[in-house]
Amino acid sequence: MEHLGLVGLPNAGKTSLFNALTGAGAPVAAHPFTTTETSVAIAPLPDARLDALAVMSASKKVVRAGVEMVDIAGLVAGAASGEGLGNRFLAGIREVDALCLVLRSFEDPEVVGEHDPVAALEILELELVLADLATVESQIDKRRKAARADKRLLAEVEAMEAAQAVLADGTPLYRAGLDSEQAAARAGLFLLTDKPVLAVVNVGEDQVAEADGLVKAVAEALGGGEVLAVSVQLEAEAAQLDPDERAELLTGLGLGDGALARVASAAYHLLGRRVFLTTGDKESRAWSFRAGATAPECAGVIHSDLARGFIRAEVISWDELLAVGSWSAAKAQGKIRLEGKEYHVADGDVLEIRFNV
Repeated sequence: MEHLGLVGLPNAGKTSLFNALTGAGAPVAAHPFTTTETSVAIAPLPDARLDALAVMSASKKVVRAGVEMVDIAGLVAGAASGEGLGNRFLAGIREVDALCLVLRSFEDPEVVGEHDPVAALEILELELVLADLATVESQIDKRRKAARADKRLLAEVEAMEAAQAVLADGTPLYRAGLDSEQAAARAGLFLLTDKPVLAVVNVGEDQVAEADGLVKAVAEALGGGEVLAVSVQLEAEAAQLDPDERAELLTGLGLGDGALARVASAAYHLLGRRVFLTTGDKESRAWSFRAGATAPECAGVIHSDLARGFIRAEVISWDELLAVGSWSAAKAQGKIRLEGKEYHVADGDVLEIRFNV
């Protein structure tokens, strides 16, 4: 399973967000470096499609897909040169597949830390860029020498030189516009800013009405990638309530269904994951698969025997199935498609696999 790393300055609210998303109980306090080690937990993926199918099928059990979240030790200015928990922080980021930058916006005299989200973004990006630049500079001369004897390495050297120029200008690679072939050529460096990114602006309860403006400012500074506003404290409190009370609280505060579902969904798609569904009276389930996977590959997600003995997939989109009202009715009306080994499964497809082992 791919990992999403929550990255932020001390007291940005990333551990509270981690707890709200996953239900974990990682310690939170109003002082820097409460988080000194990485914590890992699964954030279940809210999915109204799955819920509706479960109601349709009167399923006894509902199983959700999930996103593995990693709460990484807080960063301070100078982390790339070892300040604060610099090396531990950077090592934690290297091990994840995508980044969620948590940027504090609320002011609180009792909670120290940067509360300008654009300034926080600049600090985070600078430290990531400096760390990447140091990595490239430590390797590039070695690769140049090796390329003299092995011309196949020239593309890697060219990719490193392009990355070095971008990083030296202070720009993260995720918004540099370098081509995908260069990204593939430098993949072995495991650069921090080569990872896909989204940002969460942690707003105070009194800032909910101005959240759109805060998001716009951060989005312009980030230059790409999704930006979401979340009142992390309110969402964390709501996450502790039962569903009815949670809905009442969020609605009363003008937060609708809350932002946690949007954060989990954005993270899931950022990691290149999609969902196909199965449904029946025993269970309705969301299965995670890599975007672009074929029907046999998705069959293998359920069980390796289904991939090995794959014959055909019976397929219908979730909304079409709901409109018809049942799998048997969809079959009777000819709504179920038969797809073969070359079919690329779409997000929200409902599948039944025909196989023979």
